[in-house]
Amino acid sequence: MAQDATNRRFVLNKRPTGEPSPDTFRLETTDIPAPAEGQMLLRNHYLSLDPYMRGRLDDRKSYAEPVALNEVMIGGTVSQVVDSRHPDYAKGDWVVTTGGWQDYALSDGALTFPLKTDMGNKSWALGILGMPGFTAWAGLTQIGQPKEGETLVVAAATGPVGSAVGQIGKLLGLRVVGVAGGPEKCAYAMENFGFDACIDHKAADFEEQLAKATPDGIDIYFENVGGRVFDAVLPLLNMGARIPLCGTIATYNNADEPSEGRDRTGLVMAKFLQSRVTVRGYIIFDDFGHLYGDFMSQMSGWVAEGKLHYLEHMTDGLEDAPEALNQVLRGENFGKRVIRITEDAA
Repeated sequence: MAQDATNRRFVLNKRPTGEPSPDTFRLETTDIPAPAEGQMLLRNHYLSLDPYMRGRLDDRKSYAEPVALNEVMIGGTVSQVVDSRHPDYAKGDWVVTTGGWQDYALSDGALTFPLKTDMGNKSWALGILGMPGFTAWAGLTQIGQPKEGETLVVAAATGPVGSAVGQIGKLLGLRVVGVAGGPEKCAYAMENFGFDACIDHKAADFEEQLAKATPDGIDIYFENVGGRVFDAVLPLLNMGARIPLCGTIATYNNADEPSEGRDRTGLVMAKFLQSRVTVRGYIIFDDFGHLYGDFMSQMSGWVAEGKLHYLEHMTDGLEDAPEALNQVLRGENFGKRVIRITEDAA
C-alpha cells in the first residue's frame, strides 16, 4: 500500500449563495498528518456525494454544525488504515467513515465502521449497504409502517435512497409509484427497480399523471424533493397516510429565499389534520442508529440473494468533487454518486 508524499484536500473557501460556485471550495496541498495516540491515519479510496452536503455549507442553525471556513469539506468515505495508534484498528483494515474531501484523514474511530477485507464492491458501503440504504430502510419500515397492498409514492426514485425505498416497498408487498426527472430515469425505475409506475415530474401534465397512477390514493409518501412533487401528492393522501421526511432537495440551493406565490401553510396543515397524516423528519444515525445491526442483517441478505438492484454513478479523481456535488443538487446523477479517489481502489 504505497503512500503519497502530500495530502490533497478541498476546504470551504466561501459560503455560497444558491448553487455552489467554482470559488466555493479551494484545493490545497498539505503534509500528510501523523496519528496521535488513539488515532489512525486513513487513505481515502471512495468519496460519497450527497444532498445533505449543501446544508452544511450554510452558517445557520441545523441538526449539525456547518463546515467552518478553511476547514476540510465533510463527506463519507471508504478508507484503509495506513498507520494506527488506535487499539481497535490495525494497518490494512478497511473502514467506512467520514474522511472528507481529501486523500488522507485522521480518525479517532468515531462514526467509523469496519468492513471485511475481502468484501467485494467496497464502494457499496457508501450506498445500498451504507447511509443511503439505511436511510431508506429505516424511513420506510419505522416511519412508513407499510402494510401489504398499500400504495407507496417515492420521490427521486432513481437516486440512492429512493431506488432502495421502492425496491424494499416491493419486497414488503406494496404498490410502488416512483417520481423521477425524465423518461429515461422513469423507464429505468420500472425496468430495473421493479416500480409499478414512474411519473416524470418535468411533464406538463405531471399532476394528472400522478393522480391516474394512484387510483386508490397514497398511503405512504417518501419525501426527498418537496416543491411541485409535494404539491401534487398532497391532495392524494389517504386517511392515516404517513410521510417519512428525508429531504427537500428542491429547496437546498434557495433555502433562505422566500417562497413564490401565496402562503399555502394553512392548506397543508388542514390536509394533515383532516386526513390524520403522520409526518416525521429524521436524521438517520441520530434517530435510528440503534437499528443499524438489524438493517445490515436484512439488507445484506437481500443484496446477497440478488433481490435488490443497485445503480452507482462513479467517476475518477478527487478534483471532480465540486462539480459532482452540483450534479447531485441539480438531479443530474443517475444512481449513487461516488468519486474514486485512488487508481488502486479495491
